[in-house]
Amino acid sequence: MATLRALECLVAVADTGSITDAARLLHSSQPAVSQQIAALERETRTALLRREARGVTLTPAGRAALAEARRAIDAAASAVRSARATGEAEGGSLRLACAQSLTVPLLAPVIRAWHRHHPRVAISIREAVSPDGLFNPADGETVDVFVLPGPVDGRFTTTVLAEEEIVVTAPRGHRLAAAGAVTLAELDGADLVHFAPDNSLSDWLDRSLSAAGLRLKPVVRTSVTSAAPQLAAAGLGIAISPVSAVSAGFPGVVRSFSPRWTRRLVAATPGEPDPLAARFIADLRTRGVRVPHDVRAQLGDDAP
Repeated sequence: MATLRALECLVAVADTGSITDAARLLHSSQPAVSQQIAALERETRTALLRREARGVTLTPAGRAALAEARRAIDAAASAVRSARATGEAEGGSLRLACAQSLTVPLLAPVIRAWHRHHPRVAISIREAVSPDGLFNPADGETVDVFVLPGPVDGRFTTTVLAEEEIVVTAPRGHRLAAAGAVTLAELDGADLVHFAPDNSLSDWLDRSLSAAGLRLKPVVRTSVTSAAPQLAAAGLGIAISPVSAVSAGFPGVVRSFSPRWTRRLVAATPGEPDPLAARFIADLRTRGVRVPHDVRAQLGDDAP
């Protein structure tokens, strides 16, 4: 197949009318340009140049190839510009897959900033309530960055984004309202707003409570992580959830655990992140998970 360099030589010869001048234009040598033209003529099986006393001219075959040669060179230059722009966050696209509970508190503020500062980058998000839904989409979609609680298996390169607190929520007037912080043992036997089996927090919470030797009574289950604290505030029981699930203006009680309970949030990429993904991940790390002021006040948390 014809090389891009051979096509560049053909165009340079056509523009200058001389192999010597073409070599000078391409910062190459005359023999090198002649070799590229000869290789192109072998590929096309016909003469492309006519040598004359005053220089060279294109044969009909050379003229036929010239327009496509120019388009190929322009396309190659365009490909380089597009790749460079993407690496510099001035173009391209970024495909994200995110645990449902993290879309609003973690991704949304960073995406909003990117829409303002990197408007030519197209960002798409796919949400799921379980790792299987993230890593094994039904449509086989390729993902650039996964955002989810860790750990993630060794197939992926992971970057720690934040340590997120796990909290307990309850209706106002609940006995926990008088506590500064809550031990797990204090919750034994309590009515629990639990997560539906399709939400990976369900299995995580069952394992955590079992390891602590606790038995809570599930009274209702929800697939939506942010719904659990709201159902607890409505008087259906207590809920144990990431603090990111507790929205501003929360009408119930929010308390930390003693000792403090956290989970690690990570970004995972198939291999080392490319420059565009790495820039987005760095912004996620810088921002972290912000806790609403009123929720932070209840937790006595001085974090930003």
